[in-house]
Amino acid sequence: MIELDSLEYGLTAGDPGTVVMIHAGGEGFEVEFVTLDGETLAVASLSAAQVRPVARHEIAHARPLAASPG
Repeated sequence: MIELDSLEYGLTAGDPGTVVMIHAGGEGFEVEFVTLDGETLAVASLSAAQVRPVARHEIAHARPLAASPG
């Protein structure tokens, strides 16, 4: 899950993504964020400080995607 809001991609803290690549032994990650209907929203390069693993007894939430800036 992303830990920080990302205005560039319209992501907010708590949005779940899938790690698709690990850099430098876990110092950074490429994370794919997908809408519930299967559209890839973003593949973001994030530092280890910007992500966290999903924990037991958490549930994903759905929210409408905010309009892109600009």
